[in-house]
Amino acid sequence: MNVQAPALQDPRLNRPEPFTPRDGGFFQRDRSIHPPAHAPGYKSSVLRSPRQPLLSIENSLSEITGPVFGHNDLGPLDNDLIRNYAKDGDPVGERIIVHGRVLDETGRGVPNTLVEFWQANAGGRYRHKKDTYLAPIDPNFGGCGRALSDDTGYYYFRTVKPGPYPWRNFVNSWRPAHIHFSVFGSGFAQRLITQMYFEGDPLIPVCPILTTIPDKDALDRLVAPLDLNASTPFDSLAYRFDIVLRGQRSTYFENRTAGN
Repeated sequence: MNVQAPALQDPRLNRPEPFTPRDGGFFQRDRSIHPPAHAPGYKSSVLRSPRQPLLSIENSLSEITGPVFGHNDLGPLDNDLIRNYAKDGDPVGERIIVHGRVLDETGRGVPNTLVEFWQANAGGRYRHKKDTYLAPIDPNFGGCGRALSDDTGYYYFRTVKPGPYPWRNFVNSWRPAHIHFSVFGSGFAQRLITQMYFEGDPLIPVCPILTTIPDKDALDRLVAPLDLNASTPFDSLAYRFDIVLRGQRSTYFENRTAGN
């Protein structure tokens, strides 16, 4: 049967101040919040970690500018993962809303920036040919979408909460439930790829990837708190995830010391 999508409502109660453009380049990265490139507890870092010191290159026009997106670039269901792949019903799992703001290093919203997201289904399995975890594929869940931030940097989307899954790091290593994000920002030097985790997940303190992050505040910025004020009664819980591009309060760049 055909599934009709209801309008996805903006869960905000208050609108923040509009974005004011800022001249010049971007702030220096704070590398003290990042884990070491070589972290034996995270096995794949052993072979791929650089052995030479990083080089710092001054930003040019090609780094402080980036692609421009408009609402015509997105489909009507791109930010609704519950409906954008549905064939004959809704996907299995806990329905949630994820929302927040994309901010620059001064705390001001970044408008009209593309926010892409992808995730495993409620059983912890990705729709990918190389994912052979025993959890079943959900025929009504594709696991990816995108949204465009508004003039204040605000974005939101609806999905099902992903499940944890095992991975071949050590004998009994598990990834906490998480959602992947890719954010373009206003310039290529702001490009961010990261992961969002959920408040209260007991797998966060024992994840071999997350335990490489030396700064507790940086780790906390990857964890989205429950936001009952933005939840939809009798439908969906909400989680708030603000994304900061570069600067001392920046969101940690996924698995890389050369990121934001």
